[in-house]
Amino acid sequence: MRSLVRETRLYPAQFVLPLFVCPGEGVRREIGAMPGNFQLSIDQLVLECAEVRSLGIGGVILFGLPESKDEMASGAYDDNGIVQRAIRAIRKEVHGLLIITDVCNCEYTSHGHCGYIKNGDVDNDTTLQWLARTSLSHARAGADIVAPSDMMDGRVWAIRKELDANGYEKVPILAYAAKFASVFYGPFREAAESAPQFGDRRSYQMDPANGREAMREIELDLQEGADMIMVKPAMPYLDLIREARDRFDVPIAAYQVSGEFSMIMAAARNGWIDQERAMIESLTSIVRAGAGIVLTYFAKPAAKFLG
Repeated sequence: MRSLVRETRLYPAQFVLPLFVCPGEGVRREIGAMPGNFQLSIDQLVLECAEVRSLGIGGVILFGLPESKDEMASGAYDDNGIVQRAIRAIRKEVHGLLIITDVCNCEYTSHGHCGYIKNGDVDNDTTLQWLARTSLSHARAGADIVAPSDMMDGRVWAIRKELDANGYEKVPILAYAAKFASVFYGPFREAAESAPQFGDRRSYQMDPANGREAMREIELDLQEGADMIMVKPAMPYLDLIREARDRFDVPIAAYQVSGEFSMIMAAARNGWIDQERAMIESLTSIVRAGAGIVLTYFAKPAAKFLG
């Protein structure tokens, strides 16, 4: 009877699995703080994507770990960069899988910040040029959706302009529109090897206390040409997912980030909570709040649980 009258339902096609692609061959290196998640070389990434496709999961989002880093984040927009090569390999071997790419610079800069450093701070306008070039290179490689996560002002407009000018008008933009300066990103920075070498990212990520500002940021990204928007993290910001769902008639994604995943896994491994129930309850809360797309490290076990 509960199943018959259930108001919120989960299904694998709602999920997007974040994947970390690294140099080398035969590499499947488990991330210590994120059990069951790995840094993968391209050959192993292709195998992982084949499994994702077989489970009916909605797609993957790719994060790159380049062979080398520099102050200009040149690996991010190199047409032969790690993510660009990964996209082409997936396209060749795994048919019908949706590929989203994270568009940012923190994995590619020697200092770990999301843009060009000028006078000790990130220079917004120079960074826009990098983001536009990276998005174009991802689209050329075969990405279905580009997802800028940097939180620079004007990035959606710059990316849309660059894509359209080069014949990629149909490539959508999923904007990390409300991305907060959160403590819950910690395990990700181990996974992506992207911790800042100085300072933090609070000058361009949002204050967790500011809900009205989040709505303004979402509205601005939509005005600039975003096709979909994202709230990140998910569970600490369920109220903002709901408010966005009520205000904006566009697809809404939420990112159940590494810290959310790792807390559940740690508690489950200590026997404090049931892992499967906590996984499903947390994902249900995100969808119930209004997200139609959930980026989650639980995508594979949740898809298997849901059958």
